[in-house]
Amino acid sequence: MRRADTPDDLTLWYDSPATDWETQALPIGNGALGAMVFGGVGGERIQFNEKSLWTGGPGSDGYDFGDWTSPRPNAIAEVRAEIDRDGKVSPAAVAARLGRPRRGFGAYQTFGDLWLDMPGTPGAATGYRRELSLRDAIARVGYTSDGVTYSREYFASHPGNVVVGRISADEKGKVSFTLRTSSPRSDRRVSVSKGRLTVRGALADNGMRFESQVQVITRGGTRTDGTDRITVAGADSAVFVLSAGTDYADVHPAYRGADPHARVTSAVDRAAGKSYERLRSDHLADHRKLFDRVRLDLGQRAPAVPTDRLRAAYTGGASADDRALEAMFFAYGRYLLIASSREGSLPANLQGVWNDSTNPPWSADYHVNINLQMNYWLAEQTNLVETTEPYDRYIRSMVAPGAKTAREMFGARGWVVHNETNPFGFTGVHDWATAFWFPDAAAWLTQRMYEHYRFSGDTEYLRETAYPVMKGAAEFWLDTLHTDPRDGTLVVSPSYSPEQGDFTAGASMSQQIVFDLLTNVLEAAKELETDEAFQAEVTAALARLDPGIRIGSWGQLQEWKEDLDDRGNTHRHVSHLFALHPGRRITAGTPESEAARVSLTARGDGGTGWSKAWKINFWARLLDGDHAHRMLGEQLRGSTLDNLWDTHPPFQIDGNFGATSGMAEMLLQSRHDTVHVLPALPSAWPTGSVTGLRAWGDVTVDVSWRDGEADRITLRAGRTGLLRVRADMIGGGYHVLDDRGGTLDPGRDGDVLVIDAQAGRSYTVVKEITRDRPLDEAPLR
Repeated sequence: MRRADTPDDLTLWYDSPATDWETQALPIGNGALGAMVFGGVGGERIQFNEKSLWTGGPGSDGYDFGDWTSPRPNAIAEVRAEIDRDGKVSPAAVAARLGRPRRGFGAYQTFGDLWLDMPGTPGAATGYRRELSLRDAIARVGYTSDGVTYSREYFASHPGNVVVGRISADEKGKVSFTLRTSSPRSDRRVSVSKGRLTVRGALADNGMRFESQVQVITRGGTRTDGTDRITVAGADSAVFVLSAGTDYADVHPAYRGADPHARVTSAVDRAAGKSYERLRSDHLADHRKLFDRVRLDLGQRAPAVPTDRLRAAYTGGASADDRALEAMFFAYGRYLLIASSREGSLPANLQGVWNDSTNPPWSADYHVNINLQMNYWLAEQTNLVETTEPYDRYIRSMVAPGAKTAREMFGARGWVVHNETNPFGFTGVHDWATAFWFPDAAAWLTQRMYEHYRFSGDTEYLRETAYPVMKGAAEFWLDTLHTDPRDGTLVVSPSYSPEQGDFTAGASMSQQIVFDLLTNVLEAAKELETDEAFQAEVTAALARLDPGIRIGSWGQLQEWKEDLDDRGNTHRHVSHLFALHPGRRITAGTPESEAARVSLTARGDGGTGWSKAWKINFWARLLDGDHAHRMLGEQLRGSTLDNLWDTHPPFQIDGNFGATSGMAEMLLQSRHDTVHVLPALPSAWPTGSVTGLRAWGDVTVDVSWRDGEADRITLRAGRTGLLRVRADMIGGGYHVLDDRGGTLDPGRDGDVLVIDAQAGRSYTVVKEITRDRPLDEAPLR
């Protein structure tokens, strides 16, 4: 492993073992499996998870998907009528009529802990280093004791669906340990045979069957089976491979599939039959195929101090060490998404895939009033489209239970889900007054699916995957929008602006989300040349839909249809700016964007981790790079833990993902059919480069900049058509080259270049020739 004198700019490293799971341990994962490495000297703790191990759902006491258990035919109409009459209703009053106690919702579970107990008491450890290489997705531990240097490596292999560990020493016969497992639950049986430890059981709450297996392979020495542990003595090195699974299946209404035994056994057998070197090389190839697509250089230097001290010394971007932390934080968001969302797994939850508890915060569930959506903001733009497969499959799996909720609760077509959900189709409500009602969620969840089409141009995906889900979400709103008697517009009623105020009609966030959905689904239907009657229905609704965008009495963007905003309100939610981000309706330079700026300024730079991350994106969309960077600094200083996890508090991973998205938005935006390069570059990043970012229209973009201005932009076109490019350099002298060395003469539309691009070709915009930047220099790679 790397020593302290050979630092790496994308490696988190520490000079002492972790003693706390949340703030110090280091995460590895392959989407379905996650593990946290502590790196103790006298013993190792590896806490691990399998993402489908959940209490609740079918089989648990009273589970009913959150649906009303008895008819309430007039409940919603009565609340609407009261809002029509009085303008508002308190959250408690609405929850009393429309909510219900939550039964059988469940919680994500820790699978347990893997322990490596080292015999005896080693001598004082010197040269200790614990690290996580983001480029390799490998956690390492190294130290010297009694003249022997010990090394450990751990990784979570997606190709093999196993967690792999290797323990070695630089002298033969020095590797000894006892491997055992533990769990906070008493629902398991442990057995050992031929160096394989098996844990098997069923959750007491819902009967879900689970199993994990760990195979130990030694080189030299002895391996001895115990009743519940395996002991290795005097080995030159040892490897373990671990896999785990449950009988969960994402099929409504049973959510159960095959016993996990055969699947887990097969994964461990395959991995145990390969050399450690082969397992490692397969893992590296798989990870780097995704991770290496994007590289960010902010002029940082590899930090010579441990990451916890690097974060503690952060001053807001003034130094090379500060930029190193920022670049690492950007890469860490991409690393965490790769580690917690891969094909075949559930999507990333509130904690990605990592959890050490049987009762985690907010159940480590899927909050869909921003958090699940936020987890995937970075996926398309930072070139990680493969990580979105679990998201798409999960949203599609919600349609069946969501259709039942829509029909029985609202008497509507389509499908719906409220504020939060689980892996078991919980699409109804509970009765927490300020966080139980959010039928807007389904509409918002489809936004990412439509954006995949806008990034990729994949019409087959649009037709087969995105459009049916979008259409169902739109049909729900076509049936449930309410005519406001005050002005005849269509409004969401009852609506609630998270997580404050009263229930009203036409809260701005609700209106903006519904507008976004109806606009997207209409565009999609036209592109697919389908559903003319449905297109007409959507067009008519859009013509009557309340806009949800109003400028209030003190210049703010109103949060509600009525001008109720308080200048002194610093609530962490700034939900009424949805149309700015992640929506695309408010654009910089308009009166509405100025009103959004007024609202953001009034709310201030505080908030929890995810809120600060959202504000990075807001300020980037307002093209204010310095304020976006200030928010990044606030997040790093006040809402980031020593292992660089985001904290709400407690740990909540959406802040990591949102920050990476915001940094990408500072460097590239494209949601208005123009590739806008360096739209919100902060003064703290005067020189740098980024490669591999993605733009709408199937374009991959590399850019380098000097003195705050792009000097070289390379665009790789995935489709044939006009490619519109905006950058400050276009106002001065520049050249446009194709990938065959030819010079082009593109069209101009004001400050926008218009290139007639061909699929598979590259085009490079180069600032006027300088002595240190020759015309024929190769494009960025």
